[in-house]
Amino acid sequence: MKQLERGERLPLAQVVPDGVLQAGLSAQGLALDFACFGLDAGGKLLDERYMTFFNQPSTPCGGVAQGSVGLDAAGFHLRLANLPAWVERLSIVASTDGNAPMSQLQAGCLRLVGAQGEFARFDFSGRDFAGEKAVMLGELYRKDGGWRFMAVGQGFNGGLDALVRHFGGAVADEARPAPAPAPAAPRASVVDLEKRVAQSAPQLVNLVKSAAVSLEKAGLAQHRAKVCLVLDISGSMSTLYRKGLVQQFAERILALGCRFDDDGEIDVFLFGRNVHQGAPMGLSNWSNYIRHVIDKHPLEGDTRYGAAIEAVRRHYFPDGFGGERKAAVKAEVPVYVMFVTDGSTSDKSLTERQLRWASREPIFWQFMGIGKGRKSRSKALANFADSDFPFLEKLDDLDGRLLDNADFFAVASPDEHSDGALYDLLMNEYPAWVRQARQRGMIG
Repeated sequence: MKQLERGERLPLAQVVPDGVLQAGLSAQGLALDFACFGLDAGGKLLDERYMTFFNQPSTPCGGVAQGSVGLDAAGFHLRLANLPAWVERLSIVASTDGNAPMSQLQAGCLRLVGAQGEFARFDFSGRDFAGEKAVMLGELYRKDGGWRFMAVGQGFNGGLDALVRHFGGAVADEARPAPAPAPAAPRASVVDLEKRVAQSAPQLVNLVKSAAVSLEKAGLAQHRAKVCLVLDISGSMSTLYRKGLVQQFAERILALGCRFDDDGEIDVFLFGRNVHQGAPMGLSNWSNYIRHVIDKHPLEGDTRYGAAIEAVRRHYFPDGFGGERKAAVKAEVPVYVMFVTDGSTSDKSLTERQLRWASREPIFWQFMGIGKGRKSRSKALANFADSDFPFLEKLDDLDGRLLDNADFFAVASPDEHSDGALYDLLMNEYPAWVRQARQRGMIG
């Protein structure tokens, strides 16, 4: 039996080759309602008969049905082969029965059970959430002709009705004991920025909207942060730059920055043998930005993560001179760093020291490895025996840090994932880090 961590993915072909399995659900300390949404590739509920919950216990095809699973009174019986082709994802969610927040939950569990018994489980508790009244627990999704499961564990503002609306369904009007609190209005600066994006860079509008959806799912719709893009400029990256794939990826990160920071810019660092800071990438210069910055700083030999991390730390928190700190640092807004590379580093010891020292600063490091033919993976994907980026995986689990300030995933190409899937990946561990940083008083 495999214990799954948040964000971990599990291929199902070997454990349930016929696609027949059960998802058992349990909760202690808080009454929860469970539902399963059948969604299309865009994450929308095209047919409301594919929302399985207490008022609608099964789908028309029999692919999903409510029922007890072993000692769990709640759960779903799944026959994946019965689902119509348009159902690309099954999202298993929980919502509180009343006005109590998810933080009051003592303990909960989602168990995956096949013909041979339980083969995986995902545990969650109120410590993982705050005032949310719903949570996306897990997701089954199609990938490379088969099905996989991902442990999600992301809180969602609002209850079941809000989730239904989020997935594109309609909620019947009915009397309720008390109306749900109105969602917070968007910051005026964000509204103004969205107008600027539409006027100055209409090609980025859909990217900004996709980023907003993922941030809402992660409970960060009103969150503010600075965004920094750190790019490997070693010679092995030349094809990716020449094909425009790095430019496309940078545009997606700029769109995330537009949602996080109302100045409409992201900072950019380049590293190979040396570290260079480019001009900020923003709405006024985003088109062909990468080509211009590479013309100024051509590709070079070697790859040095540690030097790049130190340069970023010095830029945002110069008082520490990029060295070790004795106490945690506080800032009004954190820094989200998107760190992109296609190979290992020649300064591993410095990299480890820098990441440990950076754990006392309000900076989160999202590492992404790129390699031809390489498989996407989250930090706990032990199902793949070999890893193309063992050192980045080590950084993801590095000991000796005040906070877990880093996450890692790999892609075959920067454009491997759809916009929505990429932004979901970027929010894999960041929301939990934000909560921990706030608890430590590192974020104002």
